[in-house]
Amino acid sequence: MALALFDTHTHFDVADFDADREQLAYQAKQAGVEQLILIGFVQSRFQQLLNTHQWLNRLSQAPRSHLAPGLHPFYIEQHQPQHLLDVEQLLRKQECVAVGEIGLDTFLKQHKQPELYQKQQKYFTAQLELAHQFQRPVLLHIRKSHADVLALLKQQNFSYGGIAHAFSGGVEEAKAFIKLGFKIGVTGQITNPNAKKLHRVVQELGPEHLVLETDCPDMTPLCCQSSTEQRTRNTPANLPYVLEGLAQSLQMEQTALAEMIWQNSLQALHLA
Repeated sequence: MALALFDTHTHFDVADFDADREQLAYQAKQAGVEQLILIGFVQSRFQQLLNTHQWLNRLSQAPRSHLAPGLHPFYIEQHQPQHLLDVEQLLRKQECVAVGEIGLDTFLKQHKQPELYQKQQKYFTAQLELAHQFQRPVLLHIRKSHADVLALLKQQNFSYGGIAHAFSGGVEEAKAFIKLGFKIGVTGQITNPNAKKLHRVVQELGPEHLVLETDCPDMTPLCCQSSTEQRTRNTPANLPYVLEGLAQSLQMEQTALAEMIWQNSLQALHLA
């Protein structure tokens, strides 16, 4: 019997899955994925996000879907003030488990420019305020911006926690997020022996503060990549490989680890 797993970060609504989404949903359930989160990133996709969420929850042999609307910092040029009102409307009208994915991203050179970075900070702060208003955790996107994200969370006195998604920081940064009530999101990167920083983080923290995610269609586990030249689409059905990679890194038995991770996921999302 498959272990019960919670995919805490998916973009299963995107066009990459339009041709075979139903088949993949059944495969995920068969692989043990009992629940997943559909996560927003741009306002133009909110309707498709909602449609996919409602459709998934009408299927009998598919993971249960949870909704998390948000405006992703990487797409900051696209975001308009009205879009924040649209996030608020989804939080008001739909049963949303979290706000996400939100945060700061300075990976691209232009996003380091003061005007755009200030806009990222403004939208991050506004969405933290919405999460506080609706008493929801947040799903954080943090890329080359750990110190600033931590500073804004503290400045806002944000107390609902959530998940630091696809964590790429160091041990001390991870501990700082945990201190603020966050769990650390582990992706298929954990299956890569060369991801030494991530292995060091999870081994230092132990399983108590970790959750699993595919971040599909991205972050494909190493064992599922069919080409080194092109991206191999990731799917929720690959989550057991993330569990396996984490179990190997922690030198733990998968069943016991899966049970802990399941409880961590419910706790992070206030579902316990």
